[in-house]
Amino acid sequence: MSEIRPEKLSERLQAGDDGLLVLDIRHEEEYDDWHIPDSVNVDVYDQLTDDPNAAKDALGDLPDEMEIVTICTAGIVSQTATDVLQELGYDAETLTDGMNGWSRVHRHAPVPVDLDDTLVQVARPGKGCLSHVLISDGDAVVFDPSQYLEEYEAVLENYDAELVGVFDTHAHADHVSGAGELADSHGVPYYLHPEDALAIDATPVEEGQTVTVGQLDLGVIHTPGHSEGSVSFDIGGAALITGDTLFHTSVGRVELGVEAGIEDADVEGNAATLYESLQRLLDRSDDTVVLPAHDPGSPDPPVTATLGEVRERNEDLERDREEFVRELASDIPEHPPNFERVKRTNVGQESIPADELADLELGPNNCAAE
Repeated sequence: MSEIRPEKLSERLQAGDDGLLVLDIRHEEEYDDWHIPDSVNVDVYDQLTDDPNAAKDALGDLPDEMEIVTICTAGIVSQTATDVLQELGYDAETLTDGMNGWSRVHRHAPVPVDLDDTLVQVARPGKGCLSHVLISDGDAVVFDPSQYLEEYEAVLENYDAELVGVFDTHAHADHVSGAGELADSHGVPYYLHPEDALAIDATPVEEGQTVTVGQLDLGVIHTPGHSEGSVSFDIGGAALITGDTLFHTSVGRVELGVEAGIEDADVEGNAATLYESLQRLLDRSDDTVVLPAHDPGSPDPPVTATLGEVRERNEDLERDREEFVRELASDIPEHPPNFERVKRTNVGQESIPADELADLELGPNNCAAE
């Protein structure tokens, strides 16, 4: 069996390997919904499942000088594609675990920011998720970690830092949080706003609170709207960690908590609340670096923008209050996969077996308003 690990594929794609062709053999609609950037879709899934020889015509037109990596959802049907391609004389291999494996890939890089301290961004390209590790005087805190804790342990080890706290900006709807487990494993506080800590034993963070990390004070800003317990963090006046409240080109959705049945609110009210939250974030210097919890596509860290750049790029910020509420409350994009169960898991209302967590969050994040 010829395979390539997701981490190795990620390294080669980051390095710009132009001798590599990533071939996605899933149905076109699945590819359109979620895929590795710059991959090529040849929809031969049904042929490969029913009669692999029937796929030879479609697969025989691929460039023969390229090394081909085949992809499906779990790496099973794509292995059949690899077998067919090898029969045709191609240099082919299968992505181990397919898109499931790609979803586990993480990348990290320092964030250029005007601080004497270190800020590292951890990107998860298969989910479009961004999390951050702040290190000051040997102490470290993690914001919005995924469930793949080894990625954050590696950053802590690399910077010889001691974890002193873990934060979630809110109860996420697109991925399972690893914040509580990471905090427990180090015996440190897990910080979450009480409005989102519905059935979780978390250390509360609330408006106006200051949390000290090393030599740095973090300011807590309650920014509800996307979630009732959404908070943003002022990092020494130089950066804002905005969670799903403010993205570089969009803002957070306002209906997920309502539709998941965990918020006693309405969509229009959440949109109005989000508008007011954004005004509080925008009342800052244009040089402030904005660090959200998501970026569309396949983020390669560091993904950053100044607040001045966000003002120019983000059309949602140009709307007045009435138009903003109307647009966000009426134009509802496709939901993240299993968002109800993911959201309930992250607020402590549902317990999912460990072996089901990875499958629960597969697919695009879709947490931004479109």
